[in-house]
Amino acid sequence: GRHELVVLPTDTVYGIGCDAFSAKGVAALLAAKGRGRQSPPPVLIPNIATMRALAEFVPDAALALANTFWPGALTMILRSQPSLTWDLGETKGTVALRMPDHKIALALLEEVGPLAVSSANLTGEPAAVTCAQAEGYLGKSVKVYLDGGPSPKGEASTIVDLTDLRYETDAKGNQVEVGKIRIVRKGALSTAKIRSVVGDLLESDAR
Repeated sequence: GRHELVVLPTDTVYGIGCDAFSAKGVAALLAAKGRGRQSPPPVLIPNIATMRALAEFVPDAALALANTFWPGALTMILRSQPSLTWDLGETKGTVALRMPDHKIALALLEEVGPLAVSSANLTGEPAAVTCAQAEGYLGKSVKVYLDGGPSPKGEASTIVDLTDLRYETDAKGNQVEVGKIRIVRKGALSTAKIRSVVGDLLESDAR
């Protein structure tokens, strides 16, 4: 069913997911974790084309990061397409997107489309890195558990916010990317690696 929850392995930690376009599913996901609507779940996607479909504006920096680090442990917050009929919670017009580096997760996403996915744990507890751990946390609230063995990275993804980026015309009439990229959560992908791709667009005090 479209509203059911699934626990799935990813490259970082185990996730609890549902169809991103099922408001009932997202509500069940937040309830299972003990989270409120003010903490909307990120959306896992199978490819970069899906990012273009779900985001209203994909800055060059986002494409550069996706081409370099996806599939992988980087989640990017972008402005979401206003026409999308979904309800992920209090998103303030944004969506957090990631393409995971995991065969099972990618196969599932290719088959069913974007999934709203949060770490498979109860709020405040460490993220599950095995299927058994996830089941210990979530029990019967989840219909299907996909066991892919222990999580390869065992650390959550790095989250960057690119919603401040925009284009302005410089003195020569060229479109230039301005604004700052903010690191919202440090994780498995280092700040130095992100800076190596986006340079000065990353906030200068990001460590």
